[in-house]
Amino acid sequence: MDTFRHQSVMPEEVIQFLDPRPGGVYLDGTLGGGGHARLILERCTPGGMLVGIDQDREALRATGQRLAEFGSSARLVHGNFGELDRHLDSLGVVALDGFILDIGVSSHQLDSGNRGFSFQHDAPLDMRMDTSQGRTAAELLNELPEQELERIIWEYGEDRWAKRIASFIVKARLEAPIAGTFQLVDIIKGAVPKAKWDERIHPATRTFQAIRIAVNRELENLEKGLRAAINRLKPGGRGVVISFHSLEDRIVKHIFREYTTGCTCPRNLPVCVCTNRPQVKVLTSRPVMAGNAEIGENPRSRSAKLRSVEKL
Repeated sequence: MDTFRHQSVMPEEVIQFLDPRPGGVYLDGTLGGGGHARLILERCTPGGMLVGIDQDREALRATGQRLAEFGSSARLVHGNFGELDRHLDSLGVVALDGFILDIGVSSHQLDSGNRGFSFQHDAPLDMRMDTSQGRTAAELLNELPEQELERIIWEYGEDRWAKRIASFIVKARLEAPIAGTFQLVDIIKGAVPKAKWDERIHPATRTFQAIRIAVNRELENLEKGLRAAINRLKPGGRGVVISFHSLEDRIVKHIFREYTTGCTCPRNLPVCVCTNRPQVKVLTSRPVMAGNAEIGENPRSRSAKLRSVEKL
């Protein structure tokens, strides 16, 4: 039974910037529920192909059923887009006409009561998008040194209470292993003085985000996968990235800026010797945000930022 639910963000804007054409080869590196993939397939077929990558087997199984009507034009792969080159090589795909990366956790993963992504459900602290490999959130919380926990919560969660939260986690695990989401929530609530709680955000939000990012190595995979995707683009091919928090958006902006950089030689040199040339042009001078109507229907789109480039 198809129970995987995920509402794709800014679908019209994605198609506008990606501009898929019949016969083209496209990549959806974060397949999810397949909303963006379907829109792309409707425009690139007949004759075109979409490669969809996702590390969540539930997503692949459900989305494979939804895209079955497109037959071999939809090639779905279990894996992480951080290993994009390996996955495309295995399919014999040399170059892309476009790609979409919709970064972050899916609505289904957040709403599932047994994966540990959300502090609103009491569940085992897993948080792995690919449950077949890697260490769980519980393992990280119970095994990492206090200093490393502090670094993760500070860097990935940008939580000013990181030092105190890490200290409380280490003290709590001496009494009993940290195994469930509500257990972690109680620890965080105890660490953050109640007078300092932000009315707009749950005190556990940033720590849960940080642990999830660490478990899935999300920022590392974003940087590696985005570079590989840009390198695979054909001239005129386009890339679209949707990010949901400042850490992701910062990486996307940095990489896009790097690929737009031309000559880096000192100005006093009469001739360029570095041979650097811009590889892309940015299509979005500022990030595109979801409209009020979409935010009303899908509140999680509020924090989404879309950026796009075109290969030169």
